[in-house]
Amino acid sequence: SYRAQVTSYVDLERIRAARARVVVDSMHGTGGRWVESFLGGGTLEVETIRAERDTLFGGVAPEPVDRNLGALKSRVHSSGALVGLATDGDADRLGAVGDDGATLTMHEVVPLVLLHMARRRGMSGGVVRTFSQSVLLKRIAAAHGLKLYETPIGFKYVADLMLGENILIGAEESGGIGVSGHIPERDGILNSLLFLETIVAAGRKPTELVREMHREFGEFYFGRRDLHLEVSRGQQLIATLAERAPASIAGHAVASVETLDGTKLIFGDESWLLFRQSGTEPVLRIYSEATSTAKMESLLEHGCQMAS
Repeated sequence: SYRAQVTSYVDLERIRAARARVVVDSMHGTGGRWVESFLGGGTLEVETIRAERDTLFGGVAPEPVDRNLGALKSRVHSSGALVGLATDGDADRLGAVGDDGATLTMHEVVPLVLLHMARRRGMSGGVVRTFSQSVLLKRIAAAHGLKLYETPIGFKYVADLMLGENILIGAEESGGIGVSGHIPERDGILNSLLFLETIVAAGRKPTELVREMHREFGEFYFGRRDLHLEVSRGQQLIATLAERAPASIAGHAVASVETLDGTKLIFGDESWLLFRQSGTEPVLRIYSEATSTAKMESLLEHGCQMAS
C-alpha cells in the first residue's frame, strides 16, 4: 500500500523522536492531514493548517510558492517551528518555509535533499535538473561523482529519464521532485517527509543547512518574474536574444548562451538569466540564479525592462 511504501522509505522513527515543532500546510488540497498522519507517537509536535478541502482553496492559488504561503510563513514564525512544509492542490509538489519564517526555494531544498541522499543515505545514481534548476545541483553531483542530466522544463522529461536510467533524484523549479526507489513521478507527501528527514538527520535548522551548503559549494540565490505578454512578443524576444545576445546585462558580461528551453544568458561566475515563454498561457517567465540576492534582483529587473 502507499502508506507501507512511505513508511519503508522514510526514517519516521528518527523524525518522530525529534524535539521540534513542524507546521504542515495542505493549502486546502488533497494533501489533507496525510503528512501529519505519519508523524504521531513521538516527541515531535505537528500542526496542519488549511487542511480542510475547499474547492476555492480559500481564495489563494494552491501553488506552494512564496506569494501563496503567507499563512504558513506566519504560523512558522509565531510558533517557533523548525520548518514549514506545504503541498499543492493535488499534493504532488512541495513547498517549504525555513525556521526564520522565510520561504525556501527549490534551489535550496532540492540540493539539500541530494546531499542527504548521497552522504547520509549513501545512495547513488544520476541527477536530473531541468533548465531552470540550480547550479548547486551540478556542483554537488560533480563533487560526488554523480552523472548529471539536464532537460527542458517540465517533469515529464524527468520522468522519462527515471523510467530508462538509474536516477537518484530529478527535480523542477516549481517543486516537483522524483527520487530513486519510489514512483517515477512527483509526490509531495513523500518529499515533505524526506525533506524533514534531511533536516532532522543533520541536527541543524534549515537556515544553518543552507549556509553550510553555500560555504561548501558557493552562494546562489534564485528568483522568478512572470510577465503577462503576448505569446508572439515573448517568442520574438527569446529568438532575438538567442541570435544576438547583449554583451552585458546590468554591468555583468555575458559569457555564453544556452537555448535548451528558452534563452539562458550565463555569466562568468555561473550566474544566469533565463527567458522562457509559457506553453499554456500568454506569460513570459524570467528566471535568475546569481551569487548574491542583489545581483539576482538586478538581473531580473533588467530582464523585465528588456521585455517591456
